[in-house]
Amino acid sequence: GGSVKTGKMPEGEKTRQCKQEEEQQQKEEKQEGLIEFYSSYQELFQFFCSNTTIHGAIRLVCSKKNKMKTAFWSVLFFLTFGLMYWQFGILYREYFSYPVNLNLNLNSDRLTFPAVTLCTLNPYRYSAIRKKLDELDQITHQTLLDLYDYNMSLTRSDWSTLSTRKRSSRSLLHHVQRHPLRRQKRDNVVSLPENSPSVDKNDWKIGFVLCSENNKDCFHQAYSSGVDAVREWYSFHYINILAQMPDAKALDESDFENFIYSCRFNDATCDKANYTHFHHPFYGNCYTFNDNSSSLWTSSMPGISNGLSLVVRTEQNDFIPLLSTVTGARVMVHDQNEPAFMDDEGFNVRPGIETSISMKKEMTVRLGGSYSDCTEDGSDVPVQNLYSSRYTEQVCIRSCFQLNMVERCGCAYYFYPLPIGAEYCDYTKHIAWGYCYYKLLAEFKANVLGCFHKCRKPCKMTQYQLSAGYSRWPSAVSEDWVFYVLSQQNKYNITSKRNGVAKVNIFFEEWNYKTNGESPAFTVVTLLSQFGNQWSLWFGSSVLSVMELAELVLDLIAITLILAVRWFRSRQQLSPSGLPPNSHDNAAFQDEAPAPSAPHRFTVEAVVTTLPSYNSLEPRGPSRDGEVGHE
Repeated sequence: GGSVKTGKMPEGEKTRQCKQEEEQQQKEEKQEGLIEFYSSYQELFQFFCSNTTIHGAIRLVCSKKNKMKTAFWSVLFFLTFGLMYWQFGILYREYFSYPVNLNLNLNSDRLTFPAVTLCTLNPYRYSAIRKKLDELDQITHQTLLDLYDYNMSLTRSDWSTLSTRKRSSRSLLHHVQRHPLRRQKRDNVVSLPENSPSVDKNDWKIGFVLCSENNKDCFHQAYSSGVDAVREWYSFHYINILAQMPDAKALDESDFENFIYSCRFNDATCDKANYTHFHHPFYGNCYTFNDNSSSLWTSSMPGISNGLSLVVRTEQNDFIPLLSTVTGARVMVHDQNEPAFMDDEGFNVRPGIETSISMKKEMTVRLGGSYSDCTEDGSDVPVQNLYSSRYTEQVCIRSCFQLNMVERCGCAYYFYPLPIGAEYCDYTKHIAWGYCYYKLLAEFKANVLGCFHKCRKPCKMTQYQLSAGYSRWPSAVSEDWVFYVLSQQNKYNITSKRNGVAKVNIFFEEWNYKTNGESPAFTVVTLLSQFGNQWSLWFGSSVLSVMELAELVLDLIAITLILAVRWFRSRQQLSPSGLPPNSHDNAAFQDEAPAPSAPHRFTVEAVVTTLPSYNSLEPRGPSRDGEVGHE
């Protein structure tokens, strides 16, 4: 037989091995994962305050043993945050108000000469409407005689009309009598009888009454000046006469040579290719120079000799004295492809005077979009453009009024373009259009129609700053030969030399022109720069500090979600008795698969000893050291 000898592991070696395994296990447990979450808010804030680059945060940790200092630095820290974000709010508000910077530029270049419109200030007694105008003059003559005892002188044609008045159509007289001139005292409107006694005319106002179609409502148009009342009343009937013309071309009786005696630009003579003609109801024949976009005039030098020079006739012949009370000519300077609104921007030229008009060009370029409410071409304005020109604010306002006129009154005002499918107002067809017009005009001026809000300024516009100088022309020593040559040239004898002609010079005062532009005052780069300035001012940190703060916010959200999920699961795992739901159900517990867990490290210690021999199973004697005998 033999025996196997085994020895036990030394106690020191076993202890050392256990310590190494425990340290290894602790290292594995402490090893950070890909995403690290903190176990509590306190741990998160302590880590943030100890490691952030934001100034002042470390004081919250360093002074944690002193509660007074901790409270002081906490209040100071969050107060600073509040002040900084208050400044951020101011910056945001300023950014989204879209402020602009005004830029002024001076440019030197060859200048395109503007369009110039010149009107005769002489509403012509056109042949197509001569008979009706003569009849209106007869009615006005009688009206002035009744109101003021004034016997207005009439031309021969007027007297011939008076003799045939009974044979003429009585439609005009009927409508004039429907809207007569009346004297108005205080709030009472009365008609003056033909043979009434004389009254104190200073106590009365002159006006006329416009009533609705059923005469239930009337509009009183009164004037403190009798001259204004007569002109307005006459103009109202004059417009009705013009509106009765089926074709506007019947009023196109241009007589350029009899109005423009001389026309020169840059010392070159003008011709018919340099102007266009249109008729204005009050200002007569109008001529627009340099409106042809194919061949525009340009000025390479400033000065009176490099501009437009006109000699015009201002003597009125065959005019309408009740409609035009001034003599001379009316001039307006405007940009090409823009209508000439003579009432708004034009000015009169005096007869017998040389008027020198110097110009300064000025361009304005506005920022659109969020920076202003300007429009590029008017396509985004809720008003149809009735003019055959580009968009301007005045074009839009007049179109807006005309469209409202057609909608409310059923007809269009004669002064403005005619919309498609509409016709001009005429009291032979639209009896109460005058009442509707004056009521609508009052609403328009009070902005009840909203035209001034709908019509926005264009983003790009060109304006001309004008200044005028005056001198007598021709002079006393030269007027004889000047008038003689002009009369020979135009085959017309000027009866009133002093009021017969006028001279107009239009030129650029300087070669430079000014451009007023806009640029954003607060861009994204400016906003970020201001944010950086505020952040550095209050915390003395950088962009990375902002990222640290963003990381803190994300960690707070993550910890909040994790704690919420754990609380929700713990609520679900608790039964109503407060015990786990599977504590009384053995089968369910056995059927449930154990949850996967991380592998556990454990140590197995094996002691190997020699198995006892067969003889050792026999009872031992009293002596433990005795020998075993053999058979």
